[in-house]
Amino acid sequence: MRRLAILGSTGSIGVSTLEVVASFADRFRVHALTAGRNLDLLVEQIQRYDPLMVAVPSEEDAIRLAERLGSRRPQVLHGVPGLIACAASNDADIVVSAIVGAAGLEPTLAAIEAGKDVALANKETLVVAGQLVMERVARQRCRLFPVDSEHSAIFQALEGHRKEDVRRLILTASGGPFRCHPVEDLVRVQPEQALSHPNWSMGRKITIDSATMMNKGLEVIEAHWLFDLPAERISVQIHPESIVHSMVEYVDGAVIAQLGIPDMKAPIAYALSYPERIPLDLPPLDLCRLGALHFAEPDLNRFPCLEIAYSALRCGGTAPAAMNAANEVAVEAFLDQRIGFMDIADIIKRVLDVHQPRSADNLDHILEVDAWARRQATKLTLQVKERQKV
Repeated sequence: MRRLAILGSTGSIGVSTLEVVASFADRFRVHALTAGRNLDLLVEQIQRYDPLMVAVPSEEDAIRLAERLGSRRPQVLHGVPGLIACAASNDADIVVSAIVGAAGLEPTLAAIEAGKDVALANKETLVVAGQLVMERVARQRCRLFPVDSEHSAIFQALEGHRKEDVRRLILTASGGPFRCHPVEDLVRVQPEQALSHPNWSMGRKITIDSATMMNKGLEVIEAHWLFDLPAERISVQIHPESIVHSMVEYVDGAVIAQLGIPDMKAPIAYALSYPERIPLDLPPLDLCRLGALHFAEPDLNRFPCLEIAYSALRCGGTAPAAMNAANEVAVEAFLDQRIGFMDIADIIKRVLDVHQPRSADNLDHILEVDAWARRQATKLTLQVKERQKV
């Protein structure tokens, strides 16, 4: 019986994780849950899975949650200390890190420091602090199991092969809703259009990142840290069917791909049960019905965020942390209709243009840069708003 702490239980990955748990109650037990503002769903999860501890964002949320649950309730914590307590609890065997954004960094680090294996769905943890995280993973001798479908695919395609035989990694991307959209029309894209992903059901922020392809840029940086390969040996290809989740090309020309229907329960289950595979009640992949799979190089004029992410990775240090913070601010501003779709990439680039990278081996430095980049990006979103008024 593996005891799970799920960080971000009300998000799309957290919900899918709990669906896996429900299907294998003899294998998995929920020890801790953390969530954002969706207290209605969290209450349902607590009543169904009976965790021993939960964490919510604020003291007010904790009071409201305790009142709703009554006397028969788990320990209710709040804030970053609450997240850390859930992540580092002695009674959890594996931590599912599924909090969206840089907010997942500190609790994930706490889990690693406590020697926990981590099923990592929070790509920003490695984008913001990859050097620091991987050093601590090595020191604590724990494991990171990738949950993103692309990194899980690479992890699976590398199994049984020598790292020195790898020529490159190939991350696939659906291309989002604007893969064939006229580039000149992207300035008029509205949030509801960008939130309409053709293949995957994801949270709002991740769906916008997919539409800009910043999500793929973040995954390139994550792959660099997970698999210890430089930017020039990590490629991206547009694959609109989302059937080939990623590929590994070896020095002899062989390419090993991992295929499956687009459903996150498969990589989640593999991370939780590794090295076993557990039977999931998912539709089989029918390649005959699909008939054809398509691949193309990404258009960087259409997706400038991808090029920005490669540049930040090559720059190194705190550049990826600054990029990620600026992106989070810009995406939120776009969703609130305070800036346009193409302003997202422009704001990120302008923040990086004035950023002076520092070493990323110190958490305080990383958090300082994160806060600085958020302030810079916020100023730029206000400037866009003022221009719109003119």
